[in-house]
Amino acid sequence: MKSRITPVCLLLLSVIAVFAQSTPEAWTGNARWDVRINDLLGKMTLEEKVGQLVQLSSQDFVTGPATSSDVMAEIRASHAGSMLNVTGAAYSRKLQTVAVKETRLGVPMIFGYDVIHGFRTVFPIPLGQAASFDMQAIEASERISANEATSAGIHWTFSPMVDIARDPRWGRMAEGSGEDTYLGIQIAKARIHGFQGDDLSKNDTMLACAKHFAAYGAAQAGRDYFTTEVSERTMREDYLPPFRACVDAGVGSFMAAFNDLNGLPASANPWLLKTILRQEWGFRGFVVSDWGSVNELKYHGVAATGKDAARVAFNAGVEMDMESKLYYPNLVTLVKEGLVSEESIRVAVGRVLAAKAKLGLLDDPFRYTDEAREKATILSPDNLEAARDLARRTFVLLQNLNGTLPVKKDAKIALVGPLADAAKDQIGCWHGRGDPKDSVTLRAAFAATFGDRLVYARGCDVRSDDTSGFADAVAAAKKADVVVAVVGESEDMSGEGHSRAELGLPGRQAQLLAELRKTGKPIAALVMCGRALTLESVLPLADSWLVLWHPGTMAGPAVVDVVTGAYSPSGKLPVTFPRSVGQIPIFYNHKNTGRPQPAGERVQYRSNYIDSPNSPLFPFGFGLSYSKFTYDNLRLSSKKLREGDAEIKVTVTLKNAGNVDADEVAQFYVRDLVGSVTRPVRELKGFQKLHLKKGEKRDVTFTLTPADLAFWRADMTYGTEPGRFEVFVGGDSDATLSGSFELLK
Repeated sequence: MKSRITPVCLLLLSVIAVFAQSTPEAWTGNARWDVRINDLLGKMTLEEKVGQLVQLSSQDFVTGPATSSDVMAEIRASHAGSMLNVTGAAYSRKLQTVAVKETRLGVPMIFGYDVIHGFRTVFPIPLGQAASFDMQAIEASERISANEATSAGIHWTFSPMVDIARDPRWGRMAEGSGEDTYLGIQIAKARIHGFQGDDLSKNDTMLACAKHFAAYGAAQAGRDYFTTEVSERTMREDYLPPFRACVDAGVGSFMAAFNDLNGLPASANPWLLKTILRQEWGFRGFVVSDWGSVNELKYHGVAATGKDAARVAFNAGVEMDMESKLYYPNLVTLVKEGLVSEESIRVAVGRVLAAKAKLGLLDDPFRYTDEAREKATILSPDNLEAARDLARRTFVLLQNLNGTLPVKKDAKIALVGPLADAAKDQIGCWHGRGDPKDSVTLRAAFAATFGDRLVYARGCDVRSDDTSGFADAVAAAKKADVVVAVVGESEDMSGEGHSRAELGLPGRQAQLLAELRKTGKPIAALVMCGRALTLESVLPLADSWLVLWHPGTMAGPAVVDVVTGAYSPSGKLPVTFPRSVGQIPIFYNHKNTGRPQPAGERVQYRSNYIDSPNSPLFPFGFGLSYSKFTYDNLRLSSKKLREGDAEIKVTVTLKNAGNVDADEVAQFYVRDLVGSVTRPVRELKGFQKLHLKKGEKRDVTFTLTPADLAFWRADMTYGTEPGRFEVFVGGDSDATLSGSFELLK
C-alpha cells in the first residue's frame, strides 16, 4: 500500500513545524528568556557551543588585572563561556566588552570566584560559622558577601561546600559545616538563599555552587584528593542529603569533586552526576568540574589522553571544564566521531545559557560593573559590624576554671602568643579578596580597650622551634593580672591541600603555655584553628580555653566583646574534638556495634581502646557559657505516633540558672532502637538558639513527624519502620534528659 501526502497534510505538517520552532524549551520558566536561549542555540556553530562549556582562569588572582593575550584571543574566538578569578568592576567590564562586542553572537561571560566566607569583608571560616548554630546570621553573611562580590563584577561563587567531614586531619574541614548531616542541611539552605536571594536577576545576588559532589570529605587518612570508599547506604544517609537540600533550595550549579568514589572519580561518575543528580533529584542547573579535575582523570587512570578525559567527563555529566582546557576542541572532534552526541552538547549549553539569563546577563551584560557601587559597598560599616557580630557568635568556650573569663576591664592584661597580632592568620584560608591590612587584630582591639594596662609579647611563632621569645612572654605575664594567650594554627594550615598528620598545637606553643603556667597567673588560652584539635595534653596549661576558629576581619573587636563579658560565648562544636589522633575518625552519631562499651567503665572484649577512653575530649554540640543553663520537665504530646499522623511535640523547660543574660543552643536528638539495619546511637533532629535573661525560664518545643524518622531500609527503599524511639534534649550530643515514644503503622 502506498501512502499519500495531500496538500492538507503538507499544510498541517508545516504549521506543526513552525509551532515547534516558536515554542521555547523551558530552560528557565521565563518565556522571553527561553526564546532567547533557543535562538542562540539555533545560531551557534558546534564550535561556539563547545566554547560555552569552557572556563578559563584570569591571571588577576596572582598578578593583578592583567589578562594574557592568549586568554583574550580565546574570548574573541568564542572559545570560552566563563572565567574565574576575575575581580573588580572595571576589569569585569573590560573582559565582558570583548565577549559582547568582539564575538559573532555577543554571548556574555559568566565570572566565577571562590567567595567562601566573605569577599573583602571576611567573616569567620565556614566551620566557625557552623558553631554559631545561627542560620539567620549565616544567611545574612552570605547576603553581604554576595553584595560585595557582585559589586566587584562577580556573578558566580563556588560555594557552599557541603561535604560532611569527620576526619579533622583533612584541611578542608575548615570550609564546611562539620560532621553532622542535619546541621549541614540547614546551613546549606541558609547559604544558598543568602547568595541567590529570591531573584537572581537582581545585581546584588549571585549564582551558588554546591560542592564537592560527592564524599570528598571522606578521604582516607584525611589526605586531600585521596581515595574514598563509602557504601551506597552511607552515601544516601550521611553524605548526599546536604546536596539534595541544595537542589531543593534552588542552587544554580554543582561542582564535581576531585576524589575517586568506590573506584570511579567523581568527575567521571554517571551514577552521581546523572542517576542521582538529574534523574532522582531533578536538578536543572549545570555541573562544573573542579580546577583541572577533567585532566586529572588521566592520573586517576581512567583516561589515556586529554581527548579521552574530555569524553569520559562530559559523557558522565560534567558540563563545564574548569581550567583543564580539554573540552575545546576535543568535544568538537568527539561529536564528529560520534563519541559524544551533539544533542548532549546542546542541552549542556542550554543550561549554561539559562544561568546567564537568570543572572540578567542576557538582558544587560554590564549590570555587575558599576564602579561607584563597588566603592560604596566594599567594607561598609554595616558589613564590618555584621562580621563582628557573627564572629562572636561562633566562639566556643571549652573550659573556664575559676571564672577566669570574662576578665575585668580594669585588669592588667598580658597578651601573648603568635596569633595575637596576626592580621592574615585571623582571616583564615579561602579569604576571597580579604586584605590583612583591613583586619583589626586582637592586639589592636585589646590596646584600644585596655590602653596602658596591656602588655604584649609574641612569645614564639606558630610553627618555629625558636624559643628566644619565651623570656619576654614570661616577663609580660609576671606584670599582669591575667594572661591571654592566643595560640593555634596559621591560616595556611587549613584549606585545600593542607592536611595534617598531627593535630596538637604546632611548633613550641605548648611549651610556651607551660612556661607561662609557671608564673602562677590565671591564663585564658584562645585558639585559632580550622579544624578540631587534640588538646588533652595542654588542657591543664590554661584555666580557660576559648576556640576562636579563624574569626575574620573583625576578629579583634569580637574577641574583646567576649573576653570582657560584653557578650557571653554561645558557640557549640560542629565537630567532635578527639583526645588523640588515634580516635579519628570520630563522630557522635556512630553505630552501637554488637559489643558496645558501657558508659563510664572499660570492659574487656568490648569495642574500646586499651590505652584511651572511647569518649571524645569534647562532644559534638558542646559549648559553655558565662551563665548556666538547666533542662528539665521533658514531656511528649503523645506516646504513640502513627505513620499517617502529623507530628509529636517534645517540650522541655529551659532555665538560665546563672547570673548573666546569655544565648543557649537547645539540641534535640532521636534514637531508633531497632531497625532492619543498624541505626546511629542518636541523630540531631532539631535545634533552637534562644536568648534568656538571667533567671528566665522558657518552654522549648521540638516537632517530630514520621518523615523525620525515615531512613534507607534493608531493601534500600527510603521510609519508616514501626518501633520504639528515644528522644534527648540538652546542650550537647551527650544530653541525658530523655523520653520515648512508639511509631505505629
